[in-house]
Amino acid sequence: IFLGPPGSGKGTQAKKLSSEKKWPQLSTGDMFRNSIQKGTKLGNMAKSYMDRGELVPDQVVIDMIADRIHDSDCKNGFILDGFPRTLPQAIALEELLIQQKLSLDKVVCFRIEDTELVTRLSGRRTCTQCGSMYHVEFAKPKKEGFCDRCNDFKLFQREDDQPQVIQNRLKVYHQQTSPLEGYYNKSK
Repeated sequence: IFLGPPGSGKGTQAKKLSSEKKWPQLSTGDMFRNSIQKGTKLGNMAKSYMDRGELVPDQVVIDMIADRIHDSDCKNGFILDGFPRTLPQAIALEELLIQQKLSLDKVVCFRIEDTELVTRLSGRRTCTQCGSMYHVEFAKPKKEGFCDRCNDFKLFQREDDQPQVIQNRLKVYHQQTSPLEGYYNKSK
């Protein structure tokens, strides 16, 4: 499990480990964004929460993860990127792993100051076509506002990367997800 606030690097590090170990990266945020892009019922429901910087209800997320870990690419292991986010999700995950005769190997916590997170997140830009990520300060595209890979496709700022939404996302993280560090420290 990779735990940490939004923008702390969980996804970046999960992608590296996924590539090295050949384990799928199970990012609930990516799963929801994919469902939103496809216009699914789940995606539309998730979007209303995500656009406000709130967490999608626990049971919806748990059901999505439970379905996903049954896929054949998860049989040798997987990386949970940003899940669980609440204590009920952590407890449900524990029960799910027991039912599937699986065990949790490691929990990695990413820590970073909120001010840095606001800078990282508010500067992110995403390609409308391929989803490639850029940053206005740290990873600029060759042509401002356009994807290097897709040339003419514009970059956009996600709704949840707006400063006001970021502040709410961080507040929610500190209230609901940050306590999981103590939960997992106790279960060592």
